Amino acid sequence: MPMWAAIALTIVTGGLVALQSRVNGELARELADFSVAAAISFGSGLAILVLLAAVWPEGRRGLVRLRGALRAGRLAWWMLLGGVAGAWFVATQGLAAGVLGVALFTVAFVAGQTLGGVVFDAIGLGPGGRRPLSPTRIAGAALALVAIGWAVSAQVAGAVPIWLMLLPFSAGIGASWQQAMNGRVRTASASALAATLMNFLVGTAVLVVVMLAHAASVGWPIAFPTAPWLYAGGAIGCVFIAAQAVLVRRVGVLVLALGLVAGQLAAALALDLLLPTSARPVGFATVGGTVLALVAVALASIRWRPARHLAAEAGPTVTTEEAGEVTSGR
Repeated sequence: MPMWAAIALTIVTGGLVALQSRVNGELARELADFSVAAAISFGSGLAILVLLAAVWPEGRRGLVRLRGALRAGRLAWWMLLGGVAGAWFVATQGLAAGVLGVALFTVAFVAGQTLGGVVFDAIGLGPGGRRPLSPTRIAGAALALVAIGWAVSAQVAGAVPIWLMLLPFSAGIGASWQQAMNGRVRTASASALAATLMNFLVGTAVLVVVMLAHAASVGWPIAFPTAPWLYAGGAIGCVFIAAQAVLVRRVGVLVLALGLVAGQLAAALALDLLLPTSARPVGFATVGGTVLALVAVALASIRWRPARHLAAEAGPTVTTEEAGEVTSGR
């Protein structure tokens, strides 16, 4: 896949993450119970994936290859636990998205996601191995953090509880780890369906336990909403988790995180402008931060090649100025 196409798909995938935040946040608000909303989201996604695996032979073969990779030691068991981070993300959607608004929730989430992408790429946690922090990648990550800070500045100045913003921030760090783990599972199984199914299986198990514990202390929701779109979070999650598992090997954890940042900010901004959930208006800072995040993705995706490498490849006729140029693409 060309790098530009992979980055474009990453941005679209980020938009789906923001859309799921809106859906799950509204479902939690209607139910007045974040744990049930999160369990419904993950559980419905798991049901869809089990059905797909039942009717798609290649999906079943991917699960067989995954089992073989685990037995042979090519994949560590703890790499199957990406769904734990996914469960935490969905839970924070129910806890915080309705209060903060999708835009503010998203900028806190992507701040953690950007930080996680930098760290996990540097240590080689993703399926593509270590991706050294070139000047352009460092600049892109720094610019993304500036964009996030700018976008959130107006809301932070108001009556927004900082501790509530720490929930999506921690979920963002977990999301980068989840993407790396799901990418490794996808590589070992050669199946995005197998990787996504394992993610939803683990996440659903965690959320069912949380839901039962929460219900034992506060009881069950009195009534369930009838609007069908409120139950679409699981289906949306199936799409973007599978897409992330495929894309992370091509673009790396950092560029994936930054592409998701841009997509989430753009979609969250559109949702808060067209379908606001809170009385807090969307300010110029949020718009400017979103645009700056898109610039950060473009910057981080530039391939930096040191002058000595260009000189070695081009031969002795290359001038100093030519050897010092920065090339983009792959």
